[in-house]
Amino acid sequence: MDMANDTVPEGFILLGFSDNPRLEITLFVVVSIFYMITLVGNVTIILLSHIDSHLHTPMYFFLTQLSLLDLCFTTSCIPQMLVNLWGPDKTISYLGCATQLYIFLGLGAAECILLLVMAFDRYIAVCRPLHYVVIMNPKLCQKLVLLVWVSGIFGTLVQSPTTMKLPFCHHHQVDDFVCEVPALIRLACGDTHINELQISVIGAIFLMVPLVLILVSYGHITQAVLSIQSQEGRSKAFRTCSSHLVVVFLFYSSVTAVYIQPRSRFSQNRGKFLSLFYTVVTPTLNPLIYTLRNKDMKGALKKLLGKDRMANEE
Repeated sequence: MDMANDTVPEGFILLGFSDNPRLEITLFVVVSIFYMITLVGNVTIILLSHIDSHLHTPMYFFLTQLSLLDLCFTTSCIPQMLVNLWGPDKTISYLGCATQLYIFLGLGAAECILLLVMAFDRYIAVCRPLHYVVIMNPKLCQKLVLLVWVSGIFGTLVQSPTTMKLPFCHHHQVDDFVCEVPALIRLACGDTHINELQISVIGAIFLMVPLVLILVSYGHITQAVLSIQSQEGRSKAFRTCSSHLVVVFLFYSSVTAVYIQPRSRFSQNRGKFLSLFYTVVTPTLNPLIYTLRNKDMKGALKKLLGKDRMANEE
């Protein structure tokens, strides 16, 4: 039987950097540290936003959703990545690979839409400040979050099933750390034109369209900020938007390079490093960016730590 035509293989081999064991041990330590920071940082943001009444605003409501997405996103792939980095066994079952792909792709698509929603929130806050409370009411915020999660489900249900049905080459060696669409497309030994067209369309919908809309919204925000007379007002508006803009840059700069051209030479040679960046580094930096650059979040953290210290003294 030709295994290239076997659409349901027993499993896959995630190569990673298997040709360089020393690098893998180093990566194991680095990824472990980053993962712990990701868990602590994002859980802290969720807890602070829930506990502190001053953070019960649309901006922090969306931020908690981003933290929740990042927690699920990293947990869907990093534990398996650490297992593969630690020892010689690089295998992952077909079911495990499919599950990882469905979750990974769905949460990635959801994050693209969430970043757009957060940009819309910042646009209303800066450009329509007098109407902000009315426009960004709780019902609208809940609908926007529902749109985010439904979009993620739609994105993964369109792309993942066709990817897992590809005629994979008999060696089943995935040249990556995770089961993601570009790496699995490169593993196929049959015709992948439909899959490549599909990922291009999905990429346009979930990557390029939101990115363009985010840039347009920040164009309007920039005009509004420049029209503010007081220096303090400009600084406050800049602080409100700068953290989100940095997160957008970090996420989109790496993801678009991998997903826009899934079979490109660039993607094949450097895709693993970019995959590490947006699966490990970006989710770690997100909570640090929002806490270190946000006065309200730092104040809530100090208040919480202060209360804990007083309780311990008593």
